[in-house]
Amino acid sequence: MSVRKVWQRLGSGVVLAVLLAACSSVPPAQREGERRADYEAAAGPSQRSFRFFNNLWSWEPLGNDLLAVYTRPNEAWLLTVSGCTDLEYTNAIGLTSNIHEVSVGFDKVLTGRRDFPCFITDIRPVDVKKLKASQAQRRSIEEKPRDTASQAR
Repeated sequence: MSVRKVWQRLGSGVVLAVLLAACSSVPPAQREGERRADYEAAAGPSQRSFRFFNNLWSWEPLGNDLLAVYTRPNEAWLLTVSGCTDLEYTNAIGLTSNIHEVSVGFDKVLTGRRDFPCFITDIRPVDVKKLKASQAQRRSIEEKPRDTASQAR
């Protein structure tokens, strides 16, 4: 494939992404706030640690002080962290652990070679079913029948 075709496809992809983002009726800051609120509402009480077998399924930054980590598809933890810079823009993270246990005040979130680690100050389990239900409710749309009189014109 020629370089020109690669640039054309890349340009088309960028334009498509911008158009899709522009079509969203919810501003990004509001959407991020809603995601954070959903996670906080689905999180249980604080606990000192959780079991971690070096398998990070996925993760989602919810600001520079809050992070959701999935250790399995249906097992998530809400981590409050301090000392993070640009957590929202980090491409990959890591977690420290001691004997397969991530603990408050001892373990850290690693965000890159140059950055200092983020200290974990709070751990809360997330009820993933409750989280998915609240997200589905937020996505529900309001249906109204069409006004046939206005369409006849």
